[in-house]
Amino acid sequence: MTTQASVAAPHQTPGRRLGTIGNEDWWAVAVGLLVVIFGLIDFSLGTGVMKFLAVSPAGMKWSIGGDIVAHFAKLWPNYIAQFIVLAVVFGGPLRLMGRPFGEFLPSFVFLYVSMLILSVLAGWKDANYYNLEAALVTLIGGLIIANTVKIPERLKAALRVEFYVKTGIVLLGATFPISLIASAGGVALTQSAIISVLTAGIIFLTATRLFGLDRRFAAVLGTGGSVCGVSASLAVAASVGARKGEIAASVTLVVVAAIIMVFFLPFVGHWLALPAGVGGAWIGSSEFADAAGYAAASVFGQMSGNETASIRAFTMNKVIGRDIWIGVWSLFWALVAIRYWEGGGKGRGIDPGELWRRFPKFVIGFFIATAIVSLYFGHTITPAQTADFLRPVGSLRGIVFTLCFLAIGLTTRFSELESVNWRAALAFTSGAIVNVITGYLLSAHVFYGYWSKF
Repeated sequence: MTTQASVAAPHQTPGRRLGTIGNEDWWAVAVGLLVVIFGLIDFSLGTGVMKFLAVSPAGMKWSIGGDIVAHFAKLWPNYIAQFIVLAVVFGGPLRLMGRPFGEFLPSFVFLYVSMLILSVLAGWKDANYYNLEAALVTLIGGLIIANTVKIPERLKAALRVEFYVKTGIVLLGATFPISLIASAGGVALTQSAIISVLTAGIIFLTATRLFGLDRRFAAVLGTGGSVCGVSASLAVAASVGARKGEIAASVTLVVVAAIIMVFFLPFVGHWLALPAGVGGAWIGSSEFADAAGYAAASVFGQMSGNETASIRAFTMNKVIGRDIWIGVWSLFWALVAIRYWEGGGKGRGIDPGELWRRFPKFVIGFFIATAIVSLYFGHTITPAQTADFLRPVGSLRGIVFTLCFLAIGLTTRFSELESVNWRAALAFTSGAIVNVITGYLLSAHVFYGYWSKF
């Protein structure tokens, strides 16, 4: 993973990076909220622009080459419009931050076309059976490209991992209005809180006390494993000042674990004859990434004969329950780093200005987007509103995250991941094991009566 600039923090050891690059956080908030507001206007007027833009090869369900040709022959205007919009909303802010648009555009063409080609694999009719989810396919494809050929420097200007993921997090907030979060109920929110706190604590303590890893790295590892690898790792890295290699190591471990869980959880859940809702809840408590978790929940739902119940339980536990902890952990670790880890290790007063500077602003954008959508729709979200607003915004969010995963792959060379050592892997694995066992006990025993009714 690459970062393009650094901002040194007071009392920070040399070589550490905040992960928040200039005004990129605020640009991510601006871009995300602009899309949300435009989406609401589009929904109010019924113009259908968002639906027109929300296309992806992952949704075509092709079986032969002719299906792929027919798909692009029909929707090429949509893809051209989508490319132009994405190039403007990401390239424009980068130009205003001092990066030439002429350098960004050729690189973005490379990134976007690569995303389309790799996403075609996820559009295969049997993709779910083989767990070929778009984000994972593009990540693996990017890793293969980056580690087999040398990417020219002129094609790296658009590989803005942090910009994409921050914007995606803001859009994530738009798809979870307060009414939807409330609908998760006390059980889902309680289970998610237990999983998040327990997993983060186990990984952090194992990494620092048993293996002697740096506390900042341990915080990034713990949060990545307890919430969501890419977004949570970046958010907490910005709060505590983690190194670039540590962020990449955390993301790599989460992705590897997520891929393993995609295969492990559905088949074990089916072997245990878990009801669809119980299995979906277990996946939601145990998976490490939304994309991989959705794929696992879909596969398990098909195995159990009720895909809708499995995905709904997964969404309540993971996407709603656990993902909202991104902001909580960002603030918590920022407070800990400022008060106890800096200034010679002695507890010191909290400087509100320093805390504000470190806090990832895109998390604020997440909650603003949630509030805007909640105020607009009120207490209920109807199926029509879901289809005409939430689903198109969610699809565009998925495209942005897919760009992010591909950029991560294209900027990650295994030879450079010195932070992925056996100590980090074992610390993360310890939390993963506790996570899976605890998630099963909570889903299949403690709260079985709730999840089995889905």
